[in-house]
Amino acid sequence: MTDITNATNQNEYDASNIKVLEGLEPVRQRPGMYIGSTDIRGLHHMIQEIVDNGVDEALAGHCKNITTVLHEDGSVSVYDDGRGIPVDKHPKTGKSALETVFTVLHAGGKFDKSVYKVSGGLHGVGASVVNALSEWLEVTVHKHGKIHFQRYERGVPQGDLQVIGETTRQGTTVKFKPDAQIFDTVEFISGTELSRLKQCAYLTPGVTFTFIDEHTKEKQRFYFEGGINTWLHNLVGDQTRLGIQHGLSAEGKDCYVDLCFQFVATSTDYVMSFVNNIPTKDGGTHVLGFKSAVLRVINEIAKEKGKIDKKIGEFQYADVLDGLYAILNVKIPEPQFEGQTKGRLGNSYVRKQVENIVYEYINAYFRQNEEEFDQVFEKINLAARARLAAKFAKETVLRKNVLAGGVLPGKLSDCARKGTNGT
Repeated sequence: MTDITNATNQNEYDASNIKVLEGLEPVRQRPGMYIGSTDIRGLHHMIQEIVDNGVDEALAGHCKNITTVLHEDGSVSVYDDGRGIPVDKHPKTGKSALETVFTVLHAGGKFDKSVYKVSGGLHGVGASVVNALSEWLEVTVHKHGKIHFQRYERGVPQGDLQVIGETTRQGTTVKFKPDAQIFDTVEFISGTELSRLKQCAYLTPGVTFTFIDEHTKEKQRFYFEGGINTWLHNLVGDQTRLGIQHGLSAEGKDCYVDLCFQFVATSTDYVMSFVNNIPTKDGGTHVLGFKSAVLRVINEIAKEKGKIDKKIGEFQYADVLDGLYAILNVKIPEPQFEGQTKGRLGNSYVRKQVENIVYEYINAYFRQNEEEFDQVFEKINLAARARLAAKFAKETVLRKNVLAGGVLPGKLSDCARKGTNGT
């Protein structure tokens, strides 16, 4: 009899075997479900979650400064001059709103449209997850003339919310030290955080992001009034541009589109996408809408002008993306992502909204600027020819290999001999 069978006989499976994880226990048991991983990426995701809370305040028009500090003791603090996390008693939990935000999963102002029309912290687990996965965490809130403070250790409050002084400021500071029992490493990489904060500054024009590293005494400040247009201009650099750099900000139904793009003469392509300032590295419905609009306009105008080569046919996505740089940031009230790490947007309605907005702009522009359309068309046409040439070359090589090896493809391959009668 196996050990498994013995174990089954010796242990009854009843109600006592059902484990109920309360409070923040599920986060500590399965951290990867909430921050993606416990490696260096998950570690930096902790900072991102708190910074995103400040960005949400900025998007709502209540924050102008966000500061991140890497401290010598391995802790990190994030300050924003927003309205400050509410400190009054929560009607449902009976605790302060601040303690509720940091100790209850799926609690936060992000679910209230009257507070935040759009936000990156949709799931409402950001602050509480950071708290659960920290050795300790301290929150200081300047609000209504008073300074409020509370400390937690591995998610557990170390006393009630206290008033520790008076103030004329407003805002929130969250200071925490990641738990070495959870993460593979608890040492932040300065360059990683710098890149992320610079990205936030581009995506949130008018807000100043400051970074301080106490280890190296480094201090940098990022502020970009031009937003993603400045970013794209810097990304394209000295490459040969085909026409102007396009910038578009437009609002549809439950969808605000902020887009800039530039066609270039080289075969490089670079499309970055965001939802409510949150990177969507795997794209999603907003990116599909953008690509569909560009492809649709190019094919329609090319057909009308009689420019479509019958040997090539209509262009494909790969053709129009060849030599296209773009940054797309959409803002929607209730984004649906693949998991808490927000890698891909799933809201189906967004694709059509983005496609309609972008199509209307590009279609009108190219019809009024035919010379620029012709420039872009020639570049796309070359990309399509190159695609077909590569396909033909591949098929030729495969065909030669098949003939050289004496192997016949598909239905023409020799049948296998089975049995003594040769069938």
